[in-house]
Parts: sequence; structure tokens; C-alpha cells
Amino acid sequence: MKPVKRSVSCAIFRPEQPAQVLAVQRPADDEDLPDAWGLPAASLRPGEDWTDAVRRAGREKLGVELDVGAELRRGSLERAAYTLEMRLLQASILAGEPGVPQPDPAVTQYAAWKWAAPAELAPAAARGSLCSRLLLEYTGDIE
Repeated sequence: MKPVKRSVSCAIFRPEQPAQVLAVQRPADDEDLPDAWGLPAASLRPGEDWTDAVRRAGREKLGVELDVGAELRRGSLERAAYTLEMRLLQASILAGEPGVPQPDPAVTQYAAWKWAAPAELAPAAARGSLCSRLLLEYTGDIE
């Protein structure tokens, strides 16, 4: 039986234009989805809950403080070496301006970020991006 990897992704909707979400581009050397556009995400660490992981992702990967809102979706996906279980949580930026990459080499750092319509994440969802698929299911842009 494959190990289970628990992760959280963040749906940060643009305050002045809520039809857009903060999207990030994974690095070119990412093992699962190189160069794919998706949502900020983090794997849970031992003893960490879902909301703590969202706040950590904001600090370590975007350089912002996040306020965590409701769970929007959850799902799972079989990868070659593990089963990915993910929750999509809504978040908003409390302090700071997003910036990538951040200086912490111990975590996956993103190559770029932008405000995007959720439908722009459809190519990543088709490649197996669970965070993108969950967002598109939530917004109704995918069935």
C-alpha cells in the first residue's frame, strides 16, 4: 500500500476582482508538474493542522501573512509513489505583498505568480494538478 501525503492548497481570491485567484508557477525542476500554474500549496508536517499549513505556505512560499477561511473542496489523487490527499481552503492576505521565490531553499519555491481566472489552471488540472482540479470543481469550470 502506498503512503499517504496530506497537503493543503490556498484559494486566495483577488479582493478587488474576486473572479481572479492568486496562481503560482511551479519550478522547472518540480518532480510532478514542472512549470505548471496552480495554487500555493504545502504538505502537512507532523503535528500541523490544515490551517497552520496554509499560514506556513503563505510565509515560506509567498512572503505574506494569510487569514484562513472555509474549506472549499477536498480530494485525492494517485501518484506513482504515494496517494495525495488535499484540502482546498480559502485564504486572504492580511499583511505583505506576494513575492516569489522566497529565500527558504528547504521548501518548493515558485518561479512566478499572477492573478488569474480559474480557467487558466485547466491545463495544469489536465496534467494531474489536484489543487487546480479542486479549484475548477469549486468554481464550476470543470465537472
